[in-house]
Amino acid sequence: MTLLFGAIDVGASSGRVIAGMFPEGKLQMFEVHRFGNQPVEKNGRLFWDFETLHREIQKGLRELGSFAEELGLDVTSVGIDTWAVDYGIVRDGELLASPGCYRDPLNRIGTERVHGLESFDRLYEVTGIQYLQINTIYQISKNLLLDYDLLMEATDILMIPDLIGYFLTGEKRTEITNASTTGLLDARSRTWSGELAQKLGLESVMNKFGTLAQPGTIVGTVLPGYGPRLSLTDLVLVASHDTASAVVGVPAAEEDFVFISSGTWSLLGTELKSPILSSDANRANFTNELGADGRVRFLKNLGGLWLLNESLRHFEATGQNSNLQNLLEEAAHIQPGALFNVEDEAFLEPGDMPSRISRQLRNAGKVVPDSPAGFVAVILHSLAKSYAENLTLLESVTGKSFTKLHVIGGGSQNELLNQLTADSTGLTVIAGPVEATAMGNLLIQYRAAENPDLALEDLRQIIINSDVGLKTYSPKER
Repeated sequence: MTLLFGAIDVGASSGRVIAGMFPEGKLQMFEVHRFGNQPVEKNGRLFWDFETLHREIQKGLRELGSFAEELGLDVTSVGIDTWAVDYGIVRDGELLASPGCYRDPLNRIGTERVHGLESFDRLYEVTGIQYLQINTIYQISKNLLLDYDLLMEATDILMIPDLIGYFLTGEKRTEITNASTTGLLDARSRTWSGELAQKLGLESVMNKFGTLAQPGTIVGTVLPGYGPRLSLTDLVLVASHDTASAVVGVPAAEEDFVFISSGTWSLLGTELKSPILSSDANRANFTNELGADGRVRFLKNLGGLWLLNESLRHFEATGQNSNLQNLLEEAAHIQPGALFNVEDEAFLEPGDMPSRISRQLRNAGKVVPDSPAGFVAVILHSLAKSYAENLTLLESVTGKSFTKLHVIGGGSQNELLNQLTADSTGLTVIAGPVEATAMGNLLIQYRAAENPDLALEDLRQIIINSDVGLKTYSPKER
């Protein structure tokens, strides 16, 4: 019998509900609902509009039920993946405030508090998580300073996918791949770090996080109200950090592979059996996040297409050329006079990105682009250079070497960036699948329902066997 699954896949700019089936062992996907998702500004701070997000997910599930009814099928299960590090503060089932956004400029307050109590070197030895101002550990510390009463009033703190799952089922879990991004999980024991809780004065906060659970766990049944086709539908924990689901969806036949999950961020890394907590890994600022089946996603968060998208938004607002396709065609013929550091924290917040890029270049005495196409070219060339430099670091720290680079996610559609990446790294680039995250989400559900003994390699073979639109880019001779 054909089984139907639903992936709730929410990113930091948009979300989708996708139906998936596996006829003859191949994946078929159908988008049933798409919606926007943007942070909102309140009193100088950034928050997520969770009420609207939840309403859109409810609408998407109803559309999923209608899709299932047309096929004469029930929905076997649904799974949720979202971005990481952000969370909701709950008291007895009620969300006490809009969840904070990781791009909130006041996160730096939490950074100062944490590093005033413990060295980053020790934080890395315990958690293996790279320094990023957005990390949950800093956000929680900021909340302690700015929202103390709210935190103390809470009965639960739930990461965003777990918060969504709670409102869908009434059951609370903390899925471990998302928990691993917080900077609060011990990398060796894979439990909440009592040492950091005590050292940072977070004991009263960390005990509000839910019970840790693994991908593949059945949380409960979706609550009534979505139609008969979802009346017995399970919520199955997938690798709920969207990058963790995307890595499940990497179409790699080889054991040692390198990937870039390309979207708002660029996440460059490989998959390991155990964390690397060395000083070299620390200095290179690589992170040890958990993936499905206890694997470690050893990767680095780099600048991504946020730089391009915010620039396009500025061009449109100021009446300049903002047509991406036209700009990419022009940019393909532009060799930038200078490149910039895409990892600069000045690029974290929304706003006039071309001015920030210009400021960095001007301060370094470098040439500043004089047209929208020039900015597109310098962004993409700078990203490709960053990929090449960090690939070299990755190979040095892990002792591995790679010949192919898998680019997955929405950014895999950017042909100019793919070619520049191949040229800069000297590796063959395999671009796709675009929907790697939703695919990884659906694959974990499929395994839970059909054959729990399938290995990750078996799941990836399903992607390879399916028609997912892969494209190859070879490096040009230098």
